[in-house]
Amino acid sequence: MPRTALRICPLCEATCGLTLTIEGTAVTGARGDRDDVFSRGFICPKGAAFGQIDGDPDRLRTPLVRRDGRLREASWEEAYEAVAAAVPGLVGAYGTQSVGVVLGNPNVHTMAGALYPPLLLKTLGTRNLFTASTLDQMPKHVSSGFLFGDPLAIPVPDLDRTDFLLLLGANPVESNGSLCTAPDFPGRLKALRARGGTLVVVDPRRTRTAALADRHLAPRPGSDALLLAALAHTLLAEKLAAPGTLEEHLDGLGELGAALGSFTPEAVAPACDLTADEIRSLARELAAAPTAAVYGRIGSCTVEHGTLASWLVDVLNILTGNLDRPGGALFPLSATDRTPRPAGPGKGFTVGRWHSRVGGRPEAKSELPIAALAEEIETPGEGRIRTLIAIAANPVLSAPDGDRLDRALAGLDFMVSVDPYLNETSRHAHVVLPPPPPAQSPHFDFAFNAFAVRNQARYSPPAIPLEEGRMDECEIHARLVLAVSGLHGAPPETVDERVIADTLTRAVTDPHSPLHGADPSEQARRLTGRTGPERRLDMMLRLGPYDLGLDDLLEAPHGIDLGPLGPRLPDVLKTRSGRIELLPDPIAAELPGLRAALADRPAALVLVGRRHLRSNNSWLHNVPALTGGSNRCTLQVHPQDAARLGLTDGGRARIAADGGSLEVPVEITDAVRTGVVSLPHGWGHDRAGARLGVASATPGVNVNQLLDGTRIDRLSGTAVLNGFPVELTPLP
Repeated sequence: MPRTALRICPLCEATCGLTLTIEGTAVTGARGDRDDVFSRGFICPKGAAFGQIDGDPDRLRTPLVRRDGRLREASWEEAYEAVAAAVPGLVGAYGTQSVGVVLGNPNVHTMAGALYPPLLLKTLGTRNLFTASTLDQMPKHVSSGFLFGDPLAIPVPDLDRTDFLLLLGANPVESNGSLCTAPDFPGRLKALRARGGTLVVVDPRRTRTAALADRHLAPRPGSDALLLAALAHTLLAEKLAAPGTLEEHLDGLGELGAALGSFTPEAVAPACDLTADEIRSLARELAAAPTAAVYGRIGSCTVEHGTLASWLVDVLNILTGNLDRPGGALFPLSATDRTPRPAGPGKGFTVGRWHSRVGGRPEAKSELPIAALAEEIETPGEGRIRTLIAIAANPVLSAPDGDRLDRALAGLDFMVSVDPYLNETSRHAHVVLPPPPPAQSPHFDFAFNAFAVRNQARYSPPAIPLEEGRMDECEIHARLVLAVSGLHGAPPETVDERVIADTLTRAVTDPHSPLHGADPSEQARRLTGRTGPERRLDMMLRLGPYDLGLDDLLEAPHGIDLGPLGPRLPDVLKTRSGRIELLPDPIAAELPGLRAALADRPAALVLVGRRHLRSNNSWLHNVPALTGGSNRCTLQVHPQDAARLGLTDGGRARIAADGGSLEVPVEITDAVRTGVVSLPHGWGHDRAGARLGVASATPGVNVNQLLDGTRIDRLSGTAVLNGFPVELTPLP
């Protein structure tokens, strides 16, 4: 007989609650959980396809080990013996900096990805960490670090209470949100308008989100920072700025006007391809709204001045008095955050504490730009990366110049990949460790609850027991930590118990901890949970701000609602001054470069990416239910540009940029503005050796092959994936 089980969807940042239908050990259906305290029954096509994703026949079921140049099935013991035999010796011979670690986006969708990579990095002692953040959100981390002293202190729009929402470079109707965890984002936008609020979308494409808007502005791609600077300039010049109670927490307000003095609407309008009146009117509306929130995402991050754009988003929220107030932009408080500490100066935030060996690129948030990975592998010399550990990462498709990285990976001395698929990157590994399907894994959103538009806590135990021959994902990671540290063969639970002991020893000496003064051994014995990861979750909840434990979550399978977001200043501030540093020196030093952009002659044609509702980067293209329809790898071109260039709908064209050229099918549509073409990210499934049957049938092309990795946002190291110039020629 079929049964049902509850599961938090791990496929995007919305974290919707699902009700799975299970027959035997197979998920045969998925629907929204109507009683989920956060998502209230909402589901998107990705969640509905959970069964196909979970049961994908191309998922690896046993480890692979390279022997005689070929990857062959092996036992778990053989796989870890291969890791233990190779990695410690290579580190001993070439040093800790000869190891690189790459973390992909799916890590933040799993408990294992949240709990174990920090331990792996600490064990290895390497500074060569590369993640998907420098292809996505790093500008927001850096700007938040400068403003608030903490790169994880990211305010999110209070969607359910705001009166005015300004979205830039974001298409949450199709992406379900990013750095803003909000199930049913479309419904929340419709509710905003239904209660009389205003939605303004700034995007060079007429997306499904733009179609919902009261007003859609379509500027030139890459001009977001200029537009935002002009909005801030107008607020200051017209004396519309009203920080209110925020002013007592601000440093730099007096200097901001002079710093932005060049960015008048008239000066900025030509570069943005908007009118000065449009810019000025938008600033006035923003100032006049009872409450308002400005929110920018990947389209405003993955551009040349992405960190400045991210900074200016919060500058606008601050100048209008909407930061840290209901209806504005607020700081979430996750159930696994530390119990709040008294306000006061902190250590502050900086970038460039170390640099990459070859290109001298600065770290940000302890990460190096992933665009530098290939050169770090292929360039000889001391500190060359010879060993790579890739966890849920496919940088051959997601990073610039995948062909170069593809060649570099083939030259590694040793590579470990933790991945359920043999994909374009993991095919180079010497050992592949495949985690089980999501239905066989526990789930708690450590990362996304820190960006949620409502405070809540939900936990999903495994819906299906581990199949014979599978290994729990957390155990896979724990054994990997032991293998690279020279402790192969030690019980994997020792990794978790060591973390618990260390954490509790620190907690009982912290006067602000709820366990201050307690006996750490006694506290460890009190922890509940069947596994080490569950015990760690229980510990984090007990140390958190809501007096919760794992048992509370197990007794509330639909989740615990912890209430709407509330003001948290000044407690969240960790700057050296203990205040919001509105014009930090690194930001001020970048403004001359933004001023220079006012005089730039725009390229005739620039490229932007796009997201599909039934896709998520490169890792859902192997699911039959999510293929076809709008989820196609086509180059969207405006009719006027197509006519000028001699392109035909359904025909083919060659697109060329810094890193090379691609042949692409053309889709003529007025959904993109003139001077802009759009090609989606995450395609290019045509490399030999990958085992992705569905994806390889319609491989598409890798848009990042148009880039050579030299275009980056200087402050954050983030690759410029949007707004770069391209040339188009028709093909027969």
